[in-house]
Amino acid sequence: MAGHPIPHFSNDAGHSTISVGVKEFMCVGANPPHDHPHVFLDMGDEPEIVCGYCSTLYRYDASLKAEETRPEGCLYAAAA
Repeated sequence: MAGHPIPHFSNDAGHSTISVGVKEFMCVGANPPHDHPHVFLDMGDEPEIVCGYCSTLYRYDASLKAEETRPEGCLYAAAA
């Protein structure tokens, strides 16, 4: 999972909604250097959550694996 114990997701394309396969994760906004503080989000019992920094709506989808997103390509990978 991109070298992180908790998945990190980014939104370079500016999607309004990203479906993810986990309910606890970090949102980084866009990839650096345009990122926002990396914030921990926990959906709890809810099916979705909005990031307070970038307003991305994250929606839980149990059919996705922890490192998958819909649309694809929103898993953050830190530069080596």
